Amino acid sequence: MAALERVKVLVLGDSGAGKSSLVHLLCHNQMLGNPSWTVGCSVDVRIHDYKEGTPEEKTYYVELWDVGGSVGSASSVKSTRVVFYNSVNGIILVHDLTNKKSSQNLYRWSLEALNRDAAPSGVLVTNGDYDREQFADNQIPLLVIGTKLDQIPEAKRNDVLTRTAFLAEDFSAEEINLDCTNPRYLAAGSSNAVKLSRFFDKVIEKRYFSRDGNQIPGFSERKRFGGGFVKSLHYD
Repeated sequence: MAALERVKVLVLGDSGAGKSSLVHLLCHNQMLGNPSWTVGCSVDVRIHDYKEGTPEEKTYYVELWDVGGSVGSASSVKSTRVVFYNSVNGIILVHDLTNKKSSQNLYRWSLEALNRDAAPSGVLVTNGDYDREQFADNQIPLLVIGTKLDQIPEAKRNDVLTRTAFLAEDFSAEEINLDCTNPRYLAAGSSNAVKLSRFFDKVIEKRYFSRDGNQIPGFSERKRFGGGFVKSLHYD
């Protein structure tokens, strides 16, 4: 069988936001038993059927690059991560619904990845202000995922989700909120599963079917990794 074409999706967010648990759920449809801190970057693969159920259906590999969210000075931390930001086709921004700061830091994460060649800066969001013009020319599909929904008391859940809803609007992205320990949040046919599938379809379309002259450059991991299918990679 011919090798499947693939796309590269970054998974970004603060340490402890649940990125590793999310990636494991997306790739294996089960909870991660003993999540640990990601040092550098960990890569796992999800098989996705593009435009499933239509004549255009085609299977692709989606490489999910879980980038470590260590905190440090802007320059030192960015310099160690920039190597993972090459030839990106999509970005999943992950925040902890129980941690307001992790939600605010998504602006820093997104700008760091989308402006990887720019000089690192400090605080990018002040007093809740956000300049949408910073993303005016962005061609990379984004998805915002809030984790640890189960840890929010029912009485406070509506207030929290109302507070974080602006994130998706600011990033012109769809939003998914879930509990990474429970696969039912991404059950086939659910609204979350539909949003996720739509996001991956958009990533693939931008990578392989763009007609507007803004197609995102492709990448060749086969050359780097010997031409074989890589199920899981870890970088230090």
